[in-house]
Amino acid sequence: MQYQELADDIFAGVGGKENIISVMHCATRLRFKLKNSQKAQTAALKDNPGVIMVVESGGQYQVVIGNQVAEVYREITSRHGLDNQSEAADNAAPQGLFARFIDLVSGIFTPFIGVMIATGIIKGLLALALVLGVMSADSGSYKVLFVASDGLFYFLPILLGYSAGKKFGGNPFVSMAIAAALVHPMILEVLQQQQQGNALTFIGIPLEVLNYSSSVIPIIFAAWVSSLIERWVHPRSPSAVRNFTTPLCCLLITVPLTFLAIGPAATWLSRMLAEGYLWIYSLSPMIAGAVMGAIWQVCVIFGLHWGLVPIMLNNLANFGHDTLLPLLMPAVLGQAGATLGIFLRTREAKLKAMAGSAFTASIFGITEPAVYGVTLPHRRPFIFGCIGGALGAAILGFWHTTIYSFGFPSVFTFIQVVPNSGIDASVLAAFAGAAVALIFACVSTYLFGLTELATEAVAPPAAVAPPAAVAPPTSLTRRESVVSPMAGDVIPLDQVKDETFASGLLGKGAAIIPQRGRVVSPIDGVVSSMFRTGHAIGLTSAQGAEVLIHVGLDTVKLDGHYFSPKVVNDQPVKVGDLLLEFDLDAIKAAGFDLTTPVLVSNSDDFVDVLTLSRTAVSEGAPLLAVLK
Repeated sequence: MQYQELADDIFAGVGGKENIISVMHCATRLRFKLKNSQKAQTAALKDNPGVIMVVESGGQYQVVIGNQVAEVYREITSRHGLDNQSEAADNAAPQGLFARFIDLVSGIFTPFIGVMIATGIIKGLLALALVLGVMSADSGSYKVLFVASDGLFYFLPILLGYSAGKKFGGNPFVSMAIAAALVHPMILEVLQQQQQGNALTFIGIPLEVLNYSSSVIPIIFAAWVSSLIERWVHPRSPSAVRNFTTPLCCLLITVPLTFLAIGPAATWLSRMLAEGYLWIYSLSPMIAGAVMGAIWQVCVIFGLHWGLVPIMLNNLANFGHDTLLPLLMPAVLGQAGATLGIFLRTREAKLKAMAGSAFTASIFGITEPAVYGVTLPHRRPFIFGCIGGALGAAILGFWHTTIYSFGFPSVFTFIQVVPNSGIDASVLAAFAGAAVALIFACVSTYLFGLTELATEAVAPPAAVAPPAAVAPPTSLTRRESVVSPMAGDVIPLDQVKDETFASGLLGKGAAIIPQRGRVVSPIDGVVSSMFRTGHAIGLTSAQGAEVLIHVGLDTVKLDGHYFSPKVVNDQPVKVGDLLLEFDLDAIKAAGFDLTTPVLVSNSDDFVDVLTLSRTAVSEGAPLLAVLK
């Protein structure tokens, strides 16, 4: 589906603007905060071919749509005016403490998590370049690339200041100013004086300065305190001066308070958190690895993985390395292996196409398309993927594989676990654990993952259809006819120059190259979807077949120009009723392909959908047979 269409469908499906408190996105999913999730049309969204899955978790209504999420997010926010939606609206539905924590963490880290992953990959490549002798640490090239990889992490409090301030409902630029004060060069000078025994005070109170660069927890607490002060001061300030008096009060109170109390207390808490994780990990790294490798994808399904992000970043800030993140890489490759097993085993074209694209995304750390679209619906492959992840992560835990820059688990993790001392057993363990996870999940899924293959093996082979008109088998007495909605030349669906249609992902059917600029109803039924742009129509027949007529390829970009709909949503129609007129010549002159797919979008609900004509058809001539 085109981004505009999908954006409109999702926007309507979650209940419209009046039901949306805020929306953000991560790598594959839109994360809505809704006033009332019961108003969302979850079943309809799950049935949308552009939606992989819908999940409610952590106080968020999450719509998983895959790698095109950024484009759909931009369409939703720009077309429906959601850019300035408050992240801290007071009319949100009540949430539990843990759900609020997950929502808070994801809201703070999601906006720039992709950039953090990119900088971590650069740092990993630099470490590998040093080990291989390709680059020297004293060279200008190394220094330039190093600051590109380390700059964001060094000034991480400033980025957190913006996102945390926005999440808490305060002025994000005020919290950025607080964060900038924490990492100001003068603070490092004060820290050096303090280490030399020159104690400083603030209005007589002893001042204990710490190094807050790369820190995580102190600025989040400081941003929260600043937002509380802002909510109290802003409505009590005269309207003529509140634009600067409110930030003035926030800075004068929060900055000293952060250096005197919030910073030291938050730093102590972060160190306790890091030491606590190390204590648990030291009890049995192998068991810790097996547990994390097994449950990581379950955490991702429910959005609980965001609760582990602060631990990883905190470990990197306190120790310069982290042992938690590497344990998650086999879990990702386990699902990739299970997806590959399905791709190699299945004969179903739609599932094979989905598994192929999902496998590629999984290798690079994006597992939602694989989990929601491929492995989880078949259950066994998902379980095999989790078991493979547990086995592989146990190997990494046993050899204490460690990561030295932040990223999300993927094939790039291999370059991020290389220490400055060179490749050692912990790095080799990463390759071994990944191989075990991927191969175990792939082989297990191939052999035992798809139970329906046993039935397929004993089924008699289907008769080969003649190349001309195809008659349905006499044993299948129930059938529904779909006539041609336009006059033109019929071409097989797999010859359409659009992979979405040609692959059959949107349903079985045929395509027509129209000779006239009109579309009539091919069935008796009702108009279930008259697209705003007029270029596509969805119909539902009285017998339950859902027919999609999509006039041209990429014609959504015309935004309704040259299309004249003659029906509206929910309008009953009969075979031959005029649905749409369009200016055929003008659309051609605009450079668009007028090939029109005619699909039964719920083909999986029927035995088969056969094409009854392979040549030119007239309006109303038999085109498809839906076998029940």
